[in-house]
Amino acid sequence: MLLRIAVVPGDGIGPEVTEEALRVLGAVAQSFHHELQISTHPIGGAGITAANNPLPPATEAACVAADAVLLGAVGSPAYDNVAPELRPERGLLRLRQALGCFANLRPAVCFPSLVECSPLKRETATGTDVMIVRELLGGLYFGEPRSITGDPGARLGTDTMQYRESDIERIARVAFELARKRRRRRVVSVDKANVLACSRLWRDVVNRVAKDYPDVTLSHTYVDSCAMALAARPAQYDVLLTENMFGDILSDLAGALVGSLGLLPSASIGGKVGLYEPVHGSAPDIAGQGIANPLGAILSIAMMLRHSFNLEKEAACVESAVVTALEEGLRTRDLVRGSEKAVSTSEMGRRVAELVGQTVDANTS
Repeated sequence: MLLRIAVVPGDGIGPEVTEEALRVLGAVAQSFHHELQISTHPIGGAGITAANNPLPPATEAACVAADAVLLGAVGSPAYDNVAPELRPERGLLRLRQALGCFANLRPAVCFPSLVECSPLKRETATGTDVMIVRELLGGLYFGEPRSITGDPGARLGTDTMQYRESDIERIARVAFELARKRRRRRVVSVDKANVLACSRLWRDVVNRVAKDYPDVTLSHTYVDSCAMALAARPAQYDVLLTENMFGDILSDLAGALVGSLGLLPSASIGGKVGLYEPVHGSAPDIAGQGIANPLGAILSIAMMLRHSFNLEKEAACVESAVVTALEEGLRTRDLVRGSEKAVSTSEMGRRVAELVGQTVDANTS
């Protein structure tokens, strides 16, 4: 198969983790006899530097024309005080809109070999396997009007949370379809229906959609209660369905619970072209030091293979290689405990790529 992929490494540690993800993808292509067609383009702060635009037109065009997009990370302190439309993060939001990616899938799995990295007790963290399904193109991040008005000392900030019924229905169906493929077949819908009109509509629509999925169990919870339960009993959850901002916050919490944000991949799907990226940010404080964890980016490659190319064997091979590398004791700095020795970003990526090849060889011998 020809895999046409647009790569937007972005800022901070983005280029470093993306390089290792592509190394692993190269091992997959070689082992399974696929052809790669990869092009690289600037986004975020890199886009501003190159074209005074966080999403240069050429980058947007290349991403829309690709089969899938791999993103590193966006964000830089150098642009903290620029106009909102020039912030690096606006490039990412615009790219999601351009690709039509309305559903963000964020799995959080506590690997048995990393259970000691969780801040939770072993018995609490063990068995955590949550899929967070986050609506990506609505809510506070995209609602209008948005503004800061008034004179200094008396300014008023306004953001608008809004959802159309059709937006809620389509993300709910993604969550229910995913739940059908999982062992427990449970969806917990997260809202704030006791306060927000938007959430009351959300709950009503999700209840209606649930009638089409009698084999999936649905329950509801408030976002604050969900955050507390995630920290206390994360293994109880299967699929969490959330609006945009709630999902953004809860997925970061889930990442901390399983050991590190550096472990978490994500897939943004629903449009013609899928967007794949690690959950972590650009981490400018450690950029260029070779200590970033590339596993979130590598596991994003697995999600790309599964959701954009329907290559389940290849995706499972990448995931198996990651599990084996961790079982061998490889740890980047964020995962090191006690006297354990840290490996570099490239050492981790290189070992996972080697294990991909070895896994395929073992299965074909």
